[in-house]
Amino acid sequence: MRLLRSAAGPYLLLAVTCLVGWLFKAHCGAGWTGDEQYLTGCYSDAVPFWGLREVAAGQLPYVEARIEYPVLTGALIWLEGLVVRTIGGTRGDAIDFLLVVSIVNAALAFAVLHMMERAGVPLIRRWWWAGAPPLVLYLGHNWDMLAVAFAVAALLAGRRGEALAGAALAAIGTAAKLFPVLLLPLLGLGALFRRDASWRDRLIGATALTATAIAFWGVLNLPIALRAFENWSEFYTFSSARSGTAASVWEIMAVQGWWATDIAARNLWSFVAFVGGAAAIVLLGWRRHRDVLWVLFTPVLAWFLLTNKVYSPQFDLWLYPFLLLTSRRLWPVAWFVVGDLAAYWAEFWYFASPGGAGMGVTQGHIAVAAALRAGAMLWVIVDGVRGPTPAWVGPYSAASRVSAA
Repeated sequence: MRLLRSAAGPYLLLAVTCLVGWLFKAHCGAGWTGDEQYLTGCYSDAVPFWGLREVAAGQLPYVEARIEYPVLTGALIWLEGLVVRTIGGTRGDAIDFLLVVSIVNAALAFAVLHMMERAGVPLIRRWWWAGAPPLVLYLGHNWDMLAVAFAVAALLAGRRGEALAGAALAAIGTAAKLFPVLLLPLLGLGALFRRDASWRDRLIGATALTATAIAFWGVLNLPIALRAFENWSEFYTFSSARSGTAASVWEIMAVQGWWATDIAARNLWSFVAFVGGAAAIVLLGWRRHRDVLWVLFTPVLAWFLLTNKVYSPQFDLWLYPFLLLTSRRLWPVAWFVVGDLAAYWAEFWYFASPGGAGMGVTQGHIAVAAALRAGAMLWVIVDGVRGPTPAWVGPYSAASRVSAA
């Protein structure tokens, strides 16, 4: 019982969770046979990237090799490959690369836990992060934990009233994956409509915040964009050209015959749906959350995932820590985790099924799993807009951190 009340307890559980996450992805080894990567869930982007994206050869991302990720993630991939090549030499292979990827992601997961502790996030919520099923599923899946860590740091900076630091961290996170950019308008609106400042100071603050975000994103992106624009822009062109994924609402509607759309139409309507919904979330949540607009990042992100034409399984890892940070209750978080597990296995077993090796999973099964997950996300959106600010948020102070721990 003492361990359950100890601040060290979640760190011990997180170590176990990360070990299980590594074993979950590594048990198939570096050479997959048949559809085992889908049947057993061990698929990881790290394995094909080792050879197909020239990580094994040590080629520089964007300059020499094509990487369909933003620049900060590309840099991380190259550095992790460098570690494997330095330690393993010519014997290094994809499973070694997967190990390094998992270790780095585990370190980022520990960083998130430490940030939660320092911010005074209640102990029970830190336990939920430490034992998170999404960490088991996605620790070794790809590199999205990098953007997750920066986004958490940015949101907690906003909670401390450090809007400029939050903008810088969100911009850095956007250089790793796109979704942290969704926090920037909330920070900007918070600076522009501060209650305790003149309009002159508000405008100066909002302008400084915008300039900070652009500067940090530009410093990371411009050198590569100027050197190898076509490869640098691959992430953006690839995202635009994709038709969608099996668990996205647009693909489900098309398969069910409700609304078939081409790529251009999906790009347009997903954008319109997201912008309209995000604006509604901010407007409806304004009166209750005006002084802590950053808490609306969670419903805005959830709405982005629901309306986006691409909903890859690991996107659930984006949302999970923010559910813990801003949701008033934990039972919707548990509901979301159940939906995540259902969607994960439905989607991967569906990939295996066309070859005859699967479990007979169809797009209809994916639709049911996605609907289960979407129900939790819609609840989170509505409650995040209409409900009061979570008690732990409160006025930030060092004393509140200690008492919450």
